[in-house]
Amino acid sequence: VQLQASGGGLVQAGGSLRLSCAASGRPFSLYSMAWFRQGQGKEREFVAAIRKSDGSTLYADSVKGRFTISRANAANMVYLQVNTLKPEDTAVYYCALRFGRDYLSSDRRLYAIWGQGTQVTVSS
Repeated sequence: VQLQASGGGLVQAGGSLRLSCAASGRPFSLYSMAWFRQGQGKEREFVAAIRKSDGSTLYADSVKGRFTISRANAANMVYLQVNTLKPEDTAVYYCALRFGRDYLSSDRRLYAIWGQGTQVTVSS
């Protein structure tokens, strides 16, 4: 399985973007998915996750109410709608895939496959 993230860019504070992650290979519906981000000089941190079975979601407190993760299994896609962006949201955003049991997790060590990342820059 390979992941390809896209949709990043430069936006002003308060703006929005829609990040996309395309999966190729085995049926997408088999996997739990997540988005992480890494700011310059910072550790990679959890943003959001979505279950493969029922689409239930989990968010980091810092993005709750502003970001929305969704998936389209038939299209092998997962999305992250990012609204009301803040300068502190500036980071490279990565999509990630997890095998095995279907539960929500924010632990990046459990995600086996990662996309290449897409840069989001928010100006003040």
